[in-house]
Amino acid sequence: MVYVVKDAADFDSRLEAAGEKLVVVDFFATWCGPCKVIAPKLDEFQNKFSEKIVIIKVDVDECEDLAAKYNISSMPTFLFIKNKEVVDQFAGANAEKLQSFITKHSE
Repeated sequence: MVYVVKDAADFDSRLEAAGEKLVVVDFFATWCGPCKVIAPKLDEFQNKFSEKIVIIKVDVDECEDLAAKYNISSMPTFLFIKNKEVVDQFAGANAEKLQSFITKHSE
């Protein structure tokens, strides 16, 4: 199950809990059409790669401080975090690209 963070402290605790796993962060908005389109794929990838990754979602309207911290300007934007460090990112609802980034960074 993909987890939606409540605030910055919740986000930090999720990064901490992930340990060595790749954390895929989906910065989204409830009013964003492409975000709704990609959402089912996130659940699919979480199940498919559950041993290697953790997917969390950040609502940019609820967590403006996190969106500002990571300079999020378009939705969806995906951040790939390993050991609490951002290793990659891209914007757009591209499921194939998302899967290739997950594969690349979770090896």
